[in-house]
Amino acid sequence: MHRPPVPWSSGQVTRRPSQARDRGIPDATVARLPLYLRALNGLAERGISTVSSEDLAVAAGVNSAKLRKDLSHLGSYGTRGVGYDVQYLIYQISRELGLTQDWAVAIVGVGNLGRALANYGGFVSRGFRVAALFDADPAVVGERLVGMAVEHTDGLENVIENRGVSIVVIATPAAAAQQVADRVIAAGVTSILNFAPVVLNVPDGVDVRKVDLSTELQILAFHEQRKADRETGSSMMAEAMDA
Repeated sequence: MHRPPVPWSSGQVTRRPSQARDRGIPDATVARLPLYLRALNGLAERGISTVSSEDLAVAAGVNSAKLRKDLSHLGSYGTRGVGYDVQYLIYQISRELGLTQDWAVAIVGVGNLGRALANYGGFVSRGFRVAALFDADPAVVGERLVGMAVEHTDGLENVIENRGVSIVVIATPAAAAQQVADRVIAAGVTSILNFAPVVLNVPDGVDVRKVDLSTELQILAFHEQRKADRETGSSMMAEAMDA
């Protein structure tokens, strides 16, 4: 992915993880910014330099009025008759999301899911660097994965501090997730991505994003059942009319 240039001098970049919140950008808008960024990167890879709000909305899967309102929160309004400059909009959104800097991520729980996450190649291209892997199983500790050794969770706090970990991914069994969350929060982490099938109790000021694959599948099953019920109802009605 083409990473947009940072238009300031080199040096220490001030971290602003709550920049969008501080500027009053609605949470719903923040949730859609990654969709726009993904669509824009696709356009950039195809060599497209400008895009209309209508075309970008279609690529992102939203309506164009909502997209224009979202981007207005960034101070980007496009040019009438021309549209949005793709590279500059990539930079604007990347900056707002905090992706113009390097974020150190630790993954706790190196089972099947944790391994898949560690091997995901999209982290680096999106501004995230896996800085540490942890597990409590002695049989897993010491194993090398993506160029680094899995470390024991006993050293969680020290590693978080020494490697500047900003985001922790919890991929442990449900029974261990809350304890892990408590420990990383005590160590100063305020951003958690939770894959464990449990709701975490965290203090104010800590952001938790929960990814529950089973819940998403259940929602899809609901819609599939509704479609099947409609098809059955239509068939019964047709048979009744033919009788």
